[in-house]
Amino acid sequence: MNRLIRRVVGYLTRHVDGLLLCAVLMLMATGLIVLYSASDGTLTRVSAQMVNMLVALAVMWVFANIPPHFLMRLSLPVFFLGLALLVAVAFFGDVVNGARRWLNLGVTRIQPSELMKIAVPIMLAFYFDRHEATLTLRNYAIAAVLLLAPVALIVRQPDLGTAVLISASGFFVLFLAGLPWKLIAGLTVAALSSLPLAWSALHDYQRQRVLTLLDPMQDPLGAGYHIIQSTIAVGSGGLVGKGWMNGTQTHLDFIPERATDFIFAVYSEEFGLFGNFVLLLLFLLVIARGVVITANAPTLFTRLLAGAITLTFFTYVFVNMGMVSGVLPVVGVPLPLISYGGTSLVTICLGFGILMSIQTHKKLVQT
Repeated sequence: MNRLIRRVVGYLTRHVDGLLLCAVLMLMATGLIVLYSASDGTLTRVSAQMVNMLVALAVMWVFANIPPHFLMRLSLPVFFLGLALLVAVAFFGDVVNGARRWLNLGVTRIQPSELMKIAVPIMLAFYFDRHEATLTLRNYAIAAVLLLAPVALIVRQPDLGTAVLISASGFFVLFLAGLPWKLIAGLTVAALSSLPLAWSALHDYQRQRVLTLLDPMQDPLGAGYHIIQSTIAVGSGGLVGKGWMNGTQTHLDFIPERATDFIFAVYSEEFGLFGNFVLLLLFLLVIARGVVITANAPTLFTRLLAGAITLTFFTYVFVNMGMVSGVLPVVGVPLPLISYGGTSLVTICLGFGILMSIQTHKKLVQT
């Protein structure tokens, strides 16, 4: 009986990276603790988030057992399916809170932009792997078009937060594929030069977010309310925090969206600077493990994909913490593995499953 149990456990864990899984589980547990406080001690959201986590972990396990070469074969159909769904959203999508992001399939609604968070880096990694021996500027230009096509459709919805994350994941693939520094510098100068044009193309609420970042006190009870209250919560935590369930900004309902985008403000108020240091260490452990997997990846495809997933996770953390701390505009990016919500959690764990697959299948790849 014991031998059977060991064989079953061995089979279930043979493509699971133990260190990465432990770090993910610790972050998830932290998320549940903070979510309980953010929900004023009610178990409804915590129970729902536990279900989301179980689904996300199941998705992670499934993708950890899919060999990378099979993902390569899926890259083209998945990318163009996602692109077709984004076009369908533009014409037939449901409008929710002024944004057309959801596609109603009858039995359920889906948000195709979430699929592109994984489909874009897989597609670009596949493209560069196919042209590894003959990379030219033309290849980078084609890759840029493959990236900008879905990003443009997502910006049109509008969904700036998701567009930023997909743009970052795609850029990371281009960068890791050897995008010349001179070209990066030229693109940076061009981007800075086009800021006036980009400003005019922004929606009114997006411009307001930037202006609010520069001076939140210009509208303290309106557009600036989120940033003002979150920065007060972060600062009032001090060194050791006010204690779990004792955050005044949280439990007097000053912090908006405290279970989702601004959950870091709840954590900072209750656990303080030392708590933030521990949380950052956990995030750094995940990122460091991703970097190690990237460095040991046996092929260009797996190296580019692992690097893009790792750096995109870093972008999630950086943007959310910067947003809550008042150094970046509010763009609606959740804190990964901590914020309440199922869609982003499943997407992130799917990426971690791919990282595990790259790590545990590398022995089967001829180098």
